[in-house]
Amino acid sequence: MADAKFSDGKLHDIAFMGLRSVIGAIFIVQGSGKFNPGTAGFLSNMGLPPELQIPIALAETIGGILIILGVLSRISSSILSIIMLGAIFIVKGASQLTGQGGVALDLMLLASCLTIIVMGPGRVSISHIIKKIPRTLH
Repeated sequence: MADAKFSDGKLHDIAFMGLRSVIGAIFIVQGSGKFNPGTAGFLSNMGLPPELQIPIALAETIGGILIILGVLSRISSSILSIIMLGAIFIVKGASQLTGQGGVALDLMLLASCLTIIVMGPGRVSISHIIKKIPRTLH
């Protein structure tokens, strides 16, 4: 009988913390860049309300911080997954995988967010240290 003990090792915990850190850092950098007033014009050119600029920027910046810390990471990853789906289908039109307007990075970020939703923050996180936060909110 096959025995799956994928998440028992310390190396797994460190690697997953590294994944969370890289994904969180990317979202922090991308989100903080969206506070630029030019983003509102970009959104209105696509037919979206320019008022979405601040909520998107805050969701990416704060969500990235929460993913790195490992607090409310499933909720943050869910919100960021929705934003990435919008980036893939609305902003870039899912026209091509690579090149100008390609969605490769967006797909990798979406897959990483979905992985965090499924696996949670891991053992190297504030949620694991506190242990009073309900598992569904990790």
